[in-house]
Amino acid sequence: MKRLFVNLLILVSIVSLAGCGSKKFEAGTYQGGAPGIHGKDIVVEVTVDSKTIQDITILENHETPGLSDAAFNRIPAQVLKQQDLNVDSVAGATITSFGLIGAITEALESAGADIAKLTSGSKSDADAVSAATEVMNADVVVIGAGGAGLSAAISAHQNGSSVIVLEKMPMAGGNTMISGSAYNAADPSRQIPQGIEDSADLHFEQTFDGGDRLGNPDLVRVLVDNAYPTIEWLESMGMEFNDTVFTVLGGLWPRAHKPVKPLGTGYMETYMNYINSHDDITVVTDATVNEIFLKEGRANLLNASTPANTLVVGGHKGIIIATGGFGANVEMRDRYNANWPSLTNIKTTNHPGATGDGLALAEKIGADLIDLENIQLLPMGDPNTGSLSGNIEQAVENRIFINKSGDRFVDEGERRDVMTSALFDQEDQYMWIVLDSEDYPTLDTRNNFNETMQELLDQGRAVMADTLEELALLMDVDAENLVAAVETFNDAVENGNDPFGRTLFERKIDTPPYFAGPRMPTVHHTMGGIRINEKAQVLDKEGNTIPGLYAAGETTGGVHGGNRLGGNALADINVFGRIAGANAAAEIID
Repeated sequence: MKRLFVNLLILVSIVSLAGCGSKKFEAGTYQGGAPGIHGKDIVVEVTVDSKTIQDITILENHETPGLSDAAFNRIPAQVLKQQDLNVDSVAGATITSFGLIGAITEALESAGADIAKLTSGSKSDADAVSAATEVMNADVVVIGAGGAGLSAAISAHQNGSSVIVLEKMPMAGGNTMISGSAYNAADPSRQIPQGIEDSADLHFEQTFDGGDRLGNPDLVRVLVDNAYPTIEWLESMGMEFNDTVFTVLGGLWPRAHKPVKPLGTGYMETYMNYINSHDDITVVTDATVNEIFLKEGRANLLNASTPANTLVVGGHKGIIIATGGFGANVEMRDRYNANWPSLTNIKTTNHPGATGDGLALAEKIGADLIDLENIQLLPMGDPNTGSLSGNIEQAVENRIFINKSGDRFVDEGERRDVMTSALFDQEDQYMWIVLDSEDYPTLDTRNNFNETMQELLDQGRAVMADTLEELALLMDVDAENLVAAVETFNDAVENGNDPFGRTLFERKIDTPPYFAGPRMPTVHHTMGGIRINEKAQVLDKEGNTIPGLYAAGETTGGVHGGNRLGGNALADINVFGRIAGANAAAEIID
């Protein structure tokens, strides 16, 4: 039976409190609301009788599909089960959880509830964790249900293997779900009609050089040669990309493919549609892997914990580690950081589960870890959260960066590390992205994170004005400097002579209204990790393979060197996930 716990429906039974003989509520149906992750209210309807909470219905929300599902599933169910508000937020959906709990609380206040009583005391005995142990087996076991893990699972299945996927978070998706989704590949069918010359060789040169030639050239060659065939593989399963390519931040060249669906939803729907249609792929969420075991020198068994029990999981042919990087682990960032000022107080774009678990699992059984000091920052973090959301940029060619003095300060088409280093030198490490209405012809136009400009304006995350002078006032920067910065950029577009050496242009910024959005440095990607070869096999410190053990995605090192090109991560996780799955499935066991 398939155990897939990423549910969209709230299926609960109503449990009354034993021995509850006094009146607690005014019977009826009440509404409540509280802000979610995008600042708009989550609205719920709560039905009570005089003694019990009978039903909770979510009437309205503006949360991110996929990321919010676990919170909408679990929190109402727990409130109904426990008959109180003493419930935990859901990891990976914390802000949504707080908004949902707040909305339920407001509704119960309207029903006359004593909120203090509903939020005190211990959890129900029914929530006690069982000590039971369950044994599961498959040909291939994958640790991690982000893009690398799910592409590996599908590839292993397509090559004849049964698969179990273990994910420590309450939902599948990882960083893939919240990514900007750009995927780099040389693609003549899309690029030639746009007048773009490209090749896998140019992609190789830019990736290898862009990583300071510190990456493994054999791995880089595998990445660039397989990037477009893997797009075709995704499309064969129903994935849709736009007909044109663009230059993503720090991508250095217009070869980024943008999915039709926003964020990482196109990838996740593609993966999950395949997985849900095959009974011999099992996805278990809330499953934290504690240890991988070697049997006669071969990785084929692991131990995991879930809220309900302990799992002992066997992978007859092999185990694939696809747990992502450690961008959300401040202690690990500080331990390995050798290239940046202190990262202790720098936020991250990563989801909360990106804590480097796979590196520890692999190292414990002899794997080599490389390039851990290479940590990528972006200049594009939301000032409050560090996330990529709220970024008004639509493409590299058509926007500029402005500091608190109203001046440009860097080539905005440069490498990510170059741009971020320049931002650290600016006042408060704070900048504005400035562009015009060509990028937002209407206020309903969406950014790359599925947010409309109107939503960003309403939330105070962007500003708009009919003149640059008025925009400068809203940005609190020097108006003369801002006007001069835009004029200098526009002259460079016309004459190709930019004072910062910029070469990526498309058109001038000269069509009002004008828009600006604030950004700060944020930790984005960890280039170091588990050492692998071209077959995605894990290597030990002597360069020997560890039989039965594979790795793919951000948990690995050696692909990107000192700096990752924008748009290469989605290619990386799918290319090497696909390779890891196929090679694990091909293992021959005596």
